[in-house]
Amino acid sequence: MTNGKLPITKLSVLFLGFALAFTGCKTAEKAAKPASSSSEAPASNGDKKSFDDIITDEAESDEGLFTVHKVDDKFYYEIPDSLLNREMLLVTRVAKTADNIGYGGEKLNTQIIRWQKKGDDILLRHISYENVASDTLPIYEAVQNSNFEPIIASFEVEALNEDSTGSLIEVTSLFTDDIPSLGLESDQRKEYQVRRLDGSRTFIEHINSYPQNIEARNVLTYDAGNPPSNSSTGTISLEVNHSMIVLPAEEMRARSYDQRVGFFSVEKTKYGEAQKAEDIQHITRWKLVPKDKEAYEAWLDGESDELVEPENPIIYYVDPATPEKWREYLIQGVNDWQVAFEAAGFKNAIIGKEAPTKEEDPEFSPEDVRYSVIRYFASPIQNAYGPHVHDPRSGQILESDIGWYHNVMNLLRNWFFIQTAAANPDARGVEFDDEIMGELIRFVSAHEVGHTLGFPHNWGSSYAYTVDQLRDPEFTSNNGTAPSIMDYARFNYVAQPGDGVTNFYPAVGPYDKWVTKWGYTWFPEDMSDEEIEAKLNEWTLERAGDPLYFYGRQTGSKIDPRSQNEDLTSDAMDASELGLANLQVITDNLIEWTERDGANYDELEELYNNVIGQWRRYMGHVLSNIGGVYENYKTYEQEGAVYSPVEEAKQKRAMDFLQKHAFSTPSWAFKAEILDRINQATAIESFRSAQAGVLNQVADPQRIARLIEFERRAEGDVYTAFEMMDDLRNGIFSEVRASEDIGVHRRNLQRAYVEQMESLMTEELPSVPSRWREFLGWTEVDVSQSDIRPIVRNQLNILDRDARNALARGGLDRATRIHLEDIRARIADILDSDD
Repeated sequence: MTNGKLPITKLSVLFLGFALAFTGCKTAEKAAKPASSSSEAPASNGDKKSFDDIITDEAESDEGLFTVHKVDDKFYYEIPDSLLNREMLLVTRVAKTADNIGYGGEKLNTQIIRWQKKGDDILLRHISYENVASDTLPIYEAVQNSNFEPIIASFEVEALNEDSTGSLIEVTSLFTDDIPSLGLESDQRKEYQVRRLDGSRTFIEHINSYPQNIEARNVLTYDAGNPPSNSSTGTISLEVNHSMIVLPAEEMRARSYDQRVGFFSVEKTKYGEAQKAEDIQHITRWKLVPKDKEAYEAWLDGESDELVEPENPIIYYVDPATPEKWREYLIQGVNDWQVAFEAAGFKNAIIGKEAPTKEEDPEFSPEDVRYSVIRYFASPIQNAYGPHVHDPRSGQILESDIGWYHNVMNLLRNWFFIQTAAANPDARGVEFDDEIMGELIRFVSAHEVGHTLGFPHNWGSSYAYTVDQLRDPEFTSNNGTAPSIMDYARFNYVAQPGDGVTNFYPAVGPYDKWVTKWGYTWFPEDMSDEEIEAKLNEWTLERAGDPLYFYGRQTGSKIDPRSQNEDLTSDAMDASELGLANLQVITDNLIEWTERDGANYDELEELYNNVIGQWRRYMGHVLSNIGGVYENYKTYEQEGAVYSPVEEAKQKRAMDFLQKHAFSTPSWAFKAEILDRINQATAIESFRSAQAGVLNQVADPQRIARLIEFERRAEGDVYTAFEMMDDLRNGIFSEVRASEDIGVHRRNLQRAYVEQMESLMTEELPSVPSRWREFLGWTEVDVSQSDIRPIVRNQLNILDRDARNALARGGLDRATRIHLEDIRARIADILDSDD
């Protein structure tokens, strides 16, 4: 649940909606082929068949953007001359797939296309807007030459239609031949060792036409040497949906992206009269225009408090396949955004409603691009996603279909139970009351709707609230868990039994209102782009430094400890300490709270595993402070650094926390009465894996590189790489210097430490394409030429000395003695091989 500037191929949430002002489109009527005309379409070649010869009375015809005809197993497009050369968006998505080949709704490709007539052929061409220029400048011609449009496919004109206003082409091959941009991506083909597309097992399911879009669904079957599932078949089959959408004839006015405010965006390179080509970004957003522009301008100027309705509100319909008892909560999740649009001067700007029945509107279809729909899938996938389709030219959102999988409710059950059950009686049990589950559904619905409005995750929002605030019943009742519902600030795990907190949920908050104001406020047409950007910058500067309006981008490695998923409050150490106290309460009561007569222990096992998963999250929230770097994006009007290291004292607190809670012998979590019911004999291994995972992240080369970097460039006291590595070793091997016996969990952890040191001594970072580094939070470092290996060698030499001295002092049990001998042997192997 679903992804600032995020890679388009990973977020699957980058699309948008538009005012329905199109010309040259037929109605949505689904009709049989009209009666044949006495006139016969002219043909350029006497051997060609007439339109009536091809589209016979038995043809199944579907009127819309193009009229689509099906004759036996062949499909034809009847393309009106008025739509030739019209720019269209073609979005290709996975509709159905086997395990490990993505998921339903995942985007394979998005491209702008046009249908162009060339003699007796129709060409399907790909259009690029990566490089742009004003058509009033001489350089425009050079840009056009560098944007020469590739031809995706070519089709012979079979006939003209009956009034000679359109061309008939057969498009069957477009969906049954191997067209690279309409199937598996090249990286997937390499990974799965795809040899070819098998035409005998590839076919079209259906093609439906609507007034502004055509939806084609086909099944592709590939021969593959390494399929990710069902490997014995040597086959990959997936069902793919292709949405072809006519783009607005008039482009929406674009709004420039600002990295201080969270929006999805489209990127281009603009060529003009400046000495350097300009990289530009436009945010993605719906087109909202006030019905009464004069009244709206009065609101904008502060002369009136009256809100104004938009000409075309954003409407989401709930899929008729949705169970009735959940529909009102999904709709409420949409309507929760009303308050945010009020901050932008609009009322009734966003509306959730049930889809019309067949009797009310027989032509309504979720595939019709005029309708945005919350689609309900009977699937075991525990997820929901909120993509949007946008115009790459301007960023205008055209449509959105939110995907809602049935089993997201199980995911919500697990989250709510594990994060709140200690202080929240409503969360105790394997199945919640409908009202409780309904409110959880409402929360996820609002979050996914936010994505469809153009908002990415704001992982830094929860940093604005303190531990004390989240333990305050009045504060939490009024403010939820974070200023933004776009954070992954799930539920209040900080509140303790006895605090009296009753609201454990996030909600649309101050940040969401601010970002909606920034992106959706309408400005008069006579305001220049420069004036609009100046006004938006003024608003942003007014809120700079206020944590309520902080935007923390989503990254893979979470360099900025404020910007993390699943975390709460401005203090990860205190919050995680309280979260662990709650986990202990839950673990102590887990059998009682999951008990049901006649049930086996599957639910007990699932929830216990979620306890351990939550433990991992708390450790991750804390360790991000070590080697952490604050990112505060600024412009020249703002003072101070953009990048600065986490305070030394906070990094040391984080290390102390990990020594106490991550690297110590498990106590409350290693509960025999639970393990005896769910675990044969793998508990020690499970805890080894969990602890080693935390250790490996702390001693990650990128983290060490950041410590080295900021020791060199930061002013004042900093936590150095030497200090961090000394603290890590001294804590993990505390028994060695004290000549104490070492238990099994600690022995496992100590061996994991030596193996991670070996990795640092022998391995380099993988190569990551530059386009991914920002999103991943990637810190580039050449390990072999940095200070990392000398530091590690020093640590191993000290450890070897300490182990030797501990063995010499004697008095250790047998397991400890042979463990330390093994540690010394491993160190010798590492250092000898390095020599």
